[in-house]
Amino acid sequence: MSATTTMPALSNAGGALIASPSSELREQVLHRLNGRCRPVQQALGGADALAKLEKGDWQVLFLDRRLPDLDAEELIAIIRLRFPGTQVVLLDSDSGQSENEDSNTEPDRTALLPGAARETGKKKEVGGEPLPGMIGSSESMQRVYRLVRLVARHNTTVLIAGPTGTGKELVARALHSLSPRSTRPLVVVNCAAIPEALLESELFGYTRGAFTGAVQSQVGRITAAHGGTLFLDEVSELPLGMQAKLLRFLEQKEIQRLGATEATRVDVRVIAASNTDLPSRAARGEFRQDLFYRLSAFPIQLPTLGERRSDIIPLAHHFLACIAAAMELPAPRLSAESVLILEAHPWKGNVRELQHVIERASILVENGNTIEPEHLYFPDAGSRH
Repeated sequence: MSATTTMPALSNAGGALIASPSSELREQVLHRLNGRCRPVQQALGGADALAKLEKGDWQVLFLDRRLPDLDAEELIAIIRLRFPGTQVVLLDSDSGQSENEDSNTEPDRTALLPGAARETGKKKEVGGEPLPGMIGSSESMQRVYRLVRLVARHNTTVLIAGPTGTGKELVARALHSLSPRSTRPLVVVNCAAIPEALLESELFGYTRGAFTGAVQSQVGRITAAHGGTLFLDEVSELPLGMQAKLLRFLEQKEIQRLGATEATRVDVRVIAASNTDLPSRAARGEFRQDLFYRLSAFPIQLPTLGERRSDIIPLAHHFLACIAAAMELPAPRLSAESVLILEAHPWKGNVRELQHVIERASILVENGNTIEPEHLYFPDAGSRH
């Protein structure tokens, strides 16, 4: 940091967190703080900073724009969503420069340095192999791969957001398979598929005689996931009453079966997914805000297929190969015209829609070896191309 840098306005109401792999830069910030806020802690990278933000009340985060694990812009996006009351000051460990803006002028109370918008340093390269069971090498998907691999080894609760058909369950399964819990169960619960009257008994279990028809005790799905991972798909569909019970479990790591008099501790890592705008629903009172913040400790936003167009044809080839293998037949190829049509289609149903289009084309081509435009049918358009 420059000796003439203006520090942000600080008080003793909250602490300061300094995140940088550079011990020299961290020491410079400590020196400039000069005891103006307590406590002060240090983090060596983005994941470390997120863990400390989750456990404390921080009024300001001094963030090195060059982190060893996360891209600084991606981390700031997470902080804006998860910790809107924390001011962020970006530091440049290469140039030694730092500036800040008054956070009160920003709607989300997050201050970015002017230098961040005019970054001249080389942007961190995006890279990484696809996750288990996933296809695609687009830049937007590589960001997802990197975030998943970063958080997989931690017990942090993850919220996977994205429209229907973007692969949220595949990401959840990859998170589990890459985690230390991979040898333990992955229990999937579709919150929209279980009738409201059965949700509590399904999730928490019940004892014999807890209600009419309970002739024997039943282990709930949370207990079934002990030592492993619980994946709550379509979590936005949970009734408000059940949201309160889920929040209690997340906070205390205990469950109480219906009819039981004592609570039981359960070791479960929770991953949730939603295809709706949960922040907006929480703001309207349709979803508990405290539960939303608890679930979104580490949010991962999945791109639409339209935002990863370079993956469309590799995905189509993958589906063709899978269908051909199941039928023990050679995989048909895509004509040049078909490729152009697939690449231009809006794909409102995302990857799931593409899979269905390819499956139907594979049937229509019969014994042919080339999928032509007349074999492609898009239900949303209601006609062939």
